[in-house]
Amino acid sequence: MLRRPKILAALAAVALPVALTGVSSGGPPALAAPPPAPAAGPTAAASAFQAAAAKYGVPESVLLAVSYAESRWDDHGGTPSTSGGYGPMHLTALGAAEVADLSGKQKVASAESLQTLNKASQLTGIDATALRTDTTSNINGGAAVLAAYQRSLGLPVGASTSPAQWYGAVASYAEAGDRVGAAGFADDVYSILAKGAARTTNTGQRIVMPALAVKPDKAQVNKLALPAGVQPSTSDVECPASLGCEWLPAPYSTFGTAGDYGNHDLADRPKTGKIDYIVIHDTEGTWQGVLNLVQDPTYVSWQYTMRSSDGHTWQHVKAKDVAWQAGNWYVNMHSIGIEHEGFAPQGATWFTEALYRNSAKLVRYLAAKNHIPLDRGHIIGHDQVPGTVPSTVRGMHWDPGPYWDWEHYFDLLGAPIYGHKIFPVKTGSIVTIKPGFAGNVQVVSNCDAPGTQCAPQGTNFVYLRQAPDDNAALVKDIGLHPDGSDGTTVVSDMGSRAAAGSQYVVGQRQGDWVAVWYLGALGWFKSPASSPVAFAKPGLVVKPKAGLTSVPVYGRAYPEQAAYPAGIPYQTVTPLQYSIGAGQAYPVSDANIETDYYRAVTFDGVPPTDHVQVLGKDRYYQIWFGHRMAYVRAADVDIRPAF
Repeated sequence: MLRRPKILAALAAVALPVALTGVSSGGPPALAAPPPAPAAGPTAAASAFQAAAAKYGVPESVLLAVSYAESRWDDHGGTPSTSGGYGPMHLTALGAAEVADLSGKQKVASAESLQTLNKASQLTGIDATALRTDTTSNINGGAAVLAAYQRSLGLPVGASTSPAQWYGAVASYAEAGDRVGAAGFADDVYSILAKGAARTTNTGQRIVMPALAVKPDKAQVNKLALPAGVQPSTSDVECPASLGCEWLPAPYSTFGTAGDYGNHDLADRPKTGKIDYIVIHDTEGTWQGVLNLVQDPTYVSWQYTMRSSDGHTWQHVKAKDVAWQAGNWYVNMHSIGIEHEGFAPQGATWFTEALYRNSAKLVRYLAAKNHIPLDRGHIIGHDQVPGTVPSTVRGMHWDPGPYWDWEHYFDLLGAPIYGHKIFPVKTGSIVTIKPGFAGNVQVVSNCDAPGTQCAPQGTNFVYLRQAPDDNAALVKDIGLHPDGSDGTTVVSDMGSRAAAGSQYVVGQRQGDWVAVWYLGALGWFKSPASSPVAFAKPGLVVKPKAGLTSVPVYGRAYPEQAAYPAGIPYQTVTPLQYSIGAGQAYPVSDANIETDYYRAVTFDGVPPTDHVQVLGKDRYYQIWFGHRMAYVRAADVDIRPAF
């Protein structure tokens, strides 16, 4: 998540404060009322796809696969995506001012492609409002647009035509700025078609698409009136070939008169520090404005930016170098940051499928190249990055927020979030949170204005309470609420949330309720046997060593003082305001992290006192502690298996 004001290099590793005022959670309902379901039966959407395919001459399998690649057949209650797309066909309707704002030297999709909802209205005669809000109308509009693209390429139209002959039209539907991006979308669609799909949509519609393997005519993409796009073999980018990433460098340069420089640091990772994490951000702005910011040496930096409409990707900083993106220098040292166009607090918008799919491709590539585990302890949200010292905890970022679908994202990564039903959830078990998304409509407030509830939609977390009662107060987070007040439902207040994929140790069970150790206390959530939201799995846990009444936790794993050579000041390791009490246990998310400090404080610094890694012998473990991760000294805890 980006901050609007510019941040000087000297402050680049420190996040600005976030206000957590607003609606209190004295006991909100566990789930918000979901949007009203349509009056139509559970197969109405499937029938709508069949009818639209026949009416506009599009093979039903192609129409279904395109819609799945755009929205997974969800209508999102008629609300727009982060790129202005509506309904299961993601018909886009950006305003004239928004389209004008996309001009400039960066490649963009054409203004016409950003207005497919208007195009659909012209082709079908259906009112624009109906195309936004009515599922059947939206499906008809998408079918009409697909057929129009097919005709514009001089290709045959008809529901009985071979799906293999629709590659060019599908590529056109991508709204991509070049043929590489368009072909990447089409390849996704035909991959989905080959695998088949079946799911129940957000409105309870059951849709099944049988697998159909075809060999599409990929040469059709050359007929598209688009530039060829960046070829990875001739580019500086570190991306999978199918993404067609562009290199748009962040500046490494001096400015001002006091030795200031920006907006990243040169390094030689992994020699100067392992890459352990990929940090998922959202931009809190449109992609063009974000690209302008990353080219400003007085601002911060990140490795990649990804556009919402088509998942087009720009790389700004090499993986070997350290970007100033996480708000925690230790995490910066060991991570790669990806900014996704979107808005965490705007509950009325949703992240596009193109964004999820292309992000997953990039993360799989980076994880394989840098030996990063595909789990929620290493593919992390910006909201998991801990504060560095007590004073910075309250100001840490909270993106990508409660509306990022971690479960779907990890499905796309090929590393599903799961537990083992064969292991009972009992005291001492490690449990993984898996609440679902579309049907998990939690109460969230302050998305649009203080004191108001956010538009109901799927969320990625469950609330933790101080007692096994739906009306009990939410657990306390003394880092976010130093006055000791209870947690709240405010969209930015993560202090009482257990997100999908996070892990905790069970402290107690009481009927349908489970209590886990969280920020030094017990937090309760409901997980009935008939519809569990947490599953047990084996793993390692840490507990305070015998005789210790409490153990400190840290926001970084810096070396001990003796490890620092002459000329490099000791970096104090300050405990956070939390602690682990006797009898508590927390899951280990990484037992092999580096204890180190990458010294980079001057422009083009010269070893042995700058641009060097200081390695320590004092060992740390990374643990699941609250919503964010934390570190504990191995000397303070015992590590043991939990089953």
